[in-house]
Amino acid sequence: MSPSSPTPPASRPARSPAARTVPAALWLIAAACAAPAAAQSASPAEAAPSEISAAAARDGTPARETELQNNRSDAASARPPVKADDPNAAVAPALADAPAALDTLAVPAPGEPAAAATAGASLEAEVPVAGPPTEDTRTQAELDFDALYGPYDPVADPTLPPAARVRGAYDPWEPLNRRVHRLNNTVDRVIARPLAQAYVAVVPRPVRLGASNFFNNLGQPVSALNALLQGKPQQAAQSLGRFALNTTLGIGGIFDPASNAKLPLRSEDFGQTLGVWGWKRSRYVELPLFGPRTLRDVFGLVGDAPLSPLRQVEADALRVPLQGLQLVDVRSQLLSTDSLREGAQDDYALVRDAWMQRRDYQIFGDRTLENDDSLPDYLREEFNPTVPVDALPLMPDGG
Repeated sequence: MSPSSPTPPASRPARSPAARTVPAALWLIAAACAAPAAAQSASPAEAAPSEISAAAARDGTPARETELQNNRSDAASARPPVKADDPNAAVAPALADAPAALDTLAVPAPGEPAAAATAGASLEAEVPVAGPPTEDTRTQAELDFDALYGPYDPVADPTLPPAARVRGAYDPWEPLNRRVHRLNNTVDRVIARPLAQAYVAVVPRPVRLGASNFFNNLGQPVSALNALLQGKPQQAAQSLGRFALNTTLGIGGIFDPASNAKLPLRSEDFGQTLGVWGWKRSRYVELPLFGPRTLRDVFGLVGDAPLSPLRQVEADALRVPLQGLQLVDVRSQLLSTDSLREGAQDDYALVRDAWMQRRDYQIFGDRTLENDDSLPDYLREEFNPTVPVDALPLMPDGG
């Protein structure tokens, strides 16, 4: 057998299919390259055209294309047939055009600079370089929520209720009210707030709770009358029963056994009664030293004043200290809201809007939603953070 003839596949030692794949490809390529060499040795007269064709290919002439086609046809005829049981049968069709693929590779000719090989760089696939992974800034609670319920989108949440439509405050006297508001803030900062802070720091909490219960109990007769005028007989009965129970068993209202007897604390005044009777919208007004009101509530104060139990005390030595203690007690309950006002861009608008919304709910909201068990507790609370009628400095007739 001549050195240029290919070795039959049967003469090679048996190897695994993975190990035979690369030698099989090299064998096919060697067979394709050996055929032109055998043809040149058989016919020396044709060697010169082949050398001319190779030189022309290096120079980029069209003769290279003709020689490549001849090489492909000679390699195809020189390939031995592949048997059906040959393990190389699976890779033989894929390697049939191996010489043609090799011809397209940019291999620099002898003496040619290596930069010429870059002509085949376009055949290489560009591999994208992945950037650094982004850091997940979510908390562990958010990750746990997503794992249990999936990502949450509050904008697309169909279970959220529609947005509340808040009516703007009716405030045609705003310039005057703002001046009064600045005065009230000055008095509060200099006198009221320091007194309330000292009261909380010195007086024990059970004593302060007893004082609050006492003043709340004094307002129940007026609340019962206004509830009756608003068409709420059941609530009027509860207020009267609460006043009687706390005054007797609660030792003048210092303790609150009525709450344990399921008699809720409700606060109604004549300003609310006027609202129920039809005065639905009233202009906002801020009274000096006595804070936010509406014009409707000013008339309500005039209606409630003659019925106030504390105002029936004629002895100034007893009534005035009690009124002062009531003012300090109300201000101490508002200390928790001071942090909400710190840093507010417009403190006047914040106080006005918050007070008006709360007042509108006291008049209209509890009538439409009084049987709604889904209301949170803070809406059911009857705490009214305003100066009560008992503390207004109106002297009795005999004073």
